[in-house]
Amino acid sequence: MQTIAIVDYGMGNVRSVQKALEYVAPNDECILTNDPKVIRDSDRVVFPGQGAMGSCMRALESNDLISAIKLSSESKPFLGICLGLQLLFGYSEENNGTNGLSIVPGDVVKFNNKDLKIPHMGWNNVNQVKNHPLWYKIDNNSRFYSVHSYYVTPTDTSCVVGTTEYGQLFASAIAIDKIFAVQFHPEKSQSDGLQLLRNFVEWA
Repeated sequence: MQTIAIVDYGMGNVRSVQKALEYVAPNDECILTNDPKVIRDSDRVVFPGQGAMGSCMRALESNDLISAIKLSSESKPFLGICLGLQLLFGYSEENNGTNGLSIVPGDVVKFNNKDLKIPHMGWNNVNQVKNHPLWYKIDNNSRFYSVHSYYVTPTDTSCVVGTTEYGQLFASAIAIDKIFAVQFHPEKSQSDGLQLLRNFVEWA
């Protein structure tokens, strides 16, 4: 049995992430936690998030979670979801400019096409631009569910493993060493989303 820590800093529906992980990993312990020690001691970490970047960063700081998240992203399989992807970056345009965790070099910018409905909400295709163990048994251009008004722009685009088209092409999945992070919500994406979570749980 392994322990999977789901970072719970009071932002977003983390319970749905926990339920999905419990479904794909019934023999593992899936813990919702804001305890830095539990996160550091876990075998894997899932970093979800919804809401505004500024308030999320303040919540992470007030719960003393930043160092535990940074250490975990370097030392064990680490999955970022939605805002949990954006928070990994250095700077976001949201809230008149917000500094992120600076784990991944790059920025988070807002969709600026006036012809687009913002937020980008609903089902959209993800093109697997690079092979990765977390794409196992997931067909290329499978559809995943998203809700977001901002997207990430990595400084080094070699980390991009998935892209999505919404008025423009943007990075919807990145992978660096032990980190895999996605803009979409696997826990809301039916069978393909569950397969991605299963792949994460089994990722060596």
